Amino acid sequence: MRYKLTFVVGLALGYVVGTRAGRERYEQMKKSAKEFAQNPAVRNAAESAAQTGRQAAGKAAHLVGDKVGDRLPSSVTDRVQTLRRRGRVNGKVDEEDWGTSNT
Repeated sequence: MRYKLTFVVGLALGYVVGTRAGRERYEQMKKSAKEFAQNPAVRNAAESAAQTGRQAAGKAAHLVGDKVGDRLPSSVTDRVQTLRRRGRVNGKVDEEDWGTSNT
């Protein structure tokens, strides 16, 4: 999602720089982008996508760790286990460590 947003911003910037529309068109696009970004539906969708991504990354890391854990040096596997324990609070994943925010 972040890379798509960066691409769209770059595309918009290229449009503004490449045309002779000038400052007025730039301000209009800037206002539209700000309204879009502050829309509650867009913010909720972005947060849901981020949450889904974090869950998928956690599952993938667990699966990969289980499959290659036996082949890694013990110093690496000890570090991974420490990081896993650090991310848990009362047996649940601590979401605060992942940078979740609604701002």
